[in-house]
Amino acid sequence: MFLSPIFILFRNTMKIHILLIITFFTFGFLDNVVSNPHPFEAIFNFGDSLSDTGNFLASGATLFPVIGKLPYGETFFRHATGRCSDGRLVIDFIAEAYGLPYLPPYLKLTKGRNIHHGVNFAVAGATALDSEFFIKKGIGKIMWTNDSLNIQLEWFKKLKPSLCTTKQDCDSYFKRVLFVVGEIGGNDYNYVAFVGGNITQLFANVPLVVEEIIKATSALIDEGAVELVVPGNLPIGCSALYLTIFRSQNKDIYDNHGCLKAFNAFAQYHNKMLNLALETLRHKYPHARIVYADYYGAALFEFYNPNHAGFIGSLRACCGGGGPFNFNNSARCGHIGSKTCANPSTHANWDGIHLTEAAYRHIAKGLIHGPFSNPPFKSSPFKIS
Repeated sequence: MFLSPIFILFRNTMKIHILLIITFFTFGFLDNVVSNPHPFEAIFNFGDSLSDTGNFLASGATLFPVIGKLPYGETFFRHATGRCSDGRLVIDFIAEAYGLPYLPPYLKLTKGRNIHHGVNFAVAGATALDSEFFIKKGIGKIMWTNDSLNIQLEWFKKLKPSLCTTKQDCDSYFKRVLFVVGEIGGNDYNYVAFVGGNITQLFANVPLVVEEIIKATSALIDEGAVELVVPGNLPIGCSALYLTIFRSQNKDIYDNHGCLKAFNAFAQYHNKMLNLALETLRHKYPHARIVYADYYGAALFEFYNPNHAGFIGSLRACCGGGGPFNFNNSARCGHIGSKTCANPSTHANWDGIHLTEAAYRHIAKGLIHGPFSNPPFKSSPFKIS
């Protein structure tokens, strides 16, 4: 049969178009599979006020109720959420970076709520050590909560059957789940310091605190966790609270940036001991990926380089009742006599104890996009701006 040149050209052109379409969809599909833009399906978080998204308020605790009112939450949510900041926390930015919803607090879960994208067990004021440790030392009365790391772990175990039922199902599910264990431990030291404990007593408690963090991390791995992040402590020597409580005319106790040298050295010691313990844990569980999140390094960069982070000052609290660092225990943020700065995004310190959303954003960027995590976080599909 005779085929005209025009028909032959049309037929060949169609073949090329079909081939291009097949190639586009095939390689496009393969690219999506290979790049795996969403490495995590869920996040489960444990910790204290640095990552609590509402458990403390839901627990009915009566201490520090101001976090349930403005100005807490004013920057992003426009209302108080139970977060100890003006807006989002590090855990919120981590969720955003991996395309996941903000974690609902465990104590606010309602029947029928989808929990397969994660849950937050952190409670403001929580400790790594059980409350009995502090009660025996006569410190129990100043504790915000008794919901320690062990109790949070029990909450997770109680919730687990709602996530998966068989070992096979759990193993499959947990392969794509990120577990964040902390920050936790800061309050273990804070409570002791607040009642007049000296820095020697704080050092003595480090092995006990680190042991509890490692035990909880190990327990989660035994439950099926394979992707875990364990943060270290912040540079408390740059905290407005510590700077106020331990204020001195002796200039030798401060570094060149105005932070308390001894307390920063203490935080570094805690982090060093935690790192050593995590390395041992990695050898015990070679199948698990355990990331150390360097909160200290990420936050210290802000305190030492406020202009680079866009802050007009990093040591003075945005919200407080006056004083050299705008922290006054009798007029804390949210109480009568306190005032809030006009623009929290220009401050690293929020209320003297906790940081601003802007500071938490910088920390989250340093953790997820580097260089303040070891080993690095898995690549996230979204960049923190």
